[in-house]
Formats: sequence, structure tokens, C-alpha cells
Amino acid sequence: MSIEINAVKRDAKGTGASRRLRRAGTVPGVVYGGGKEAFPLEINAKELFLQFRHEAFHASVLSLILDGKKESVLLRDFQMHPVRNTIQHIDFQRVSATEKIHVKVPFHFINGEIAPGVKTGGGIVAHILTEADVSCLAKDLPEFIEVDLAKLEMGHSIHLSQIKLPKGVSFVQLAHEDDAAIASIAKTRGGVAEAATETEA
Repeated sequence: MSIEINAVKRDAKGTGASRRLRRAGTVPGVVYGGGKEAFPLEINAKELFLQFRHEAFHASVLSLILDGKKESVLLRDFQMHPVRNTIQHIDFQRVSATEKIHVKVPFHFINGEIAPGVKTGGGIVAHILTEADVSCLAKDLPEFIEVDLAKLEMGHSIHLSQIKLPKGVSFVQLAHEDDAAIASIAKTRGGVAEAATETEA
């Protein structure tokens, strides 16, 4: 499902103008890249925040509708208000259908509760990475990457090279020979604490 963002051209520029836009309920932003000039824009704050809350908004190719014209874009940067949790500014980058893109995609962990290291070893799953940078064409970009922990033993880790990716998608870190660990099974601190309590008694 494509996520659509409705925007209009932003004529006013500068810090003061941006402040006025936010007071009026809109978020200033910019779209750039794709061999075209950067274009200032503004988006309805409520509509944007409803989309922004979804995980897919941060790791999907989005449809930006600017003055009636639709473009494929990626979210590249945003600034949040430190107290109000509102979006202060947002940046989008145009994407080409023929050029590979680099995007951080989240991991979805499954079967952690039946992993041998948890079920019989009494350990807990430690999430070392929650996302990873992938390289692919825009049409092949996955919303998330599934990590199956069903066979993970106590003290063992699962690495990037062990993850099955969709066709046309690759981990950027592996291209640089960095086979990072994604998750592991660790001993619970509770067990150590209980043993210490018994010894003291």
C-alpha cells in the first residue's frame, strides 16, 4: 500500500516564516534530488503526523503529491520539537526507478519465545540491532525484514549473513565485510540475583 502525502509549494522562507507556518498548523519542508532543483513545501501538520506515526512511513517509498503532481520520495530527515513532540521540519528525497537507494529498514523479530535458549535455557533475547541499511531499487524496498529466532541457543547470536532477504535487496554492511550480530540469547540477571540472595541467607 502506497502512502500518499499531500503538499503545496511554500513561498515564504526563513525562520520567521517557518514559525508562522507552524502556528497556522502546517509543517515546512523540502524535496530534493532526482536531478531536479530543491523545492520548498508545506504540509498539513495533523495529516502528516497521522502518517508519520506508522513504521512504514520511515522505511517505504512514499508518494508525494505536490501541486497535483505525484513523485516517489523517501523520508530523509526531520526535526521534532523537544517538548511538544511535533514535527518542526521535514525533508524528502526523490527516488529514481532505475537507481539503487540506501534505506534503513526495521527488523521484526519472531519466535523468540520458542528459541531453545529461552524455552529450555531460561535466557532472554537481546536485540543488538533494530534496523539495518539496505541497498535496492525502489520497487524492491521491503517495509521490514523478518528475523526468525526459533533455533537460537543460549549464548549464540544471529548475524546479518544468516538473514534471508527479498530478491534484489542486500545489506550495505555485508558489502563492507561487516557481518554484525542482530540478536543473541543472554542469561537473565534475575537468576544471578536470586542465587546471590540464597547465598547471603
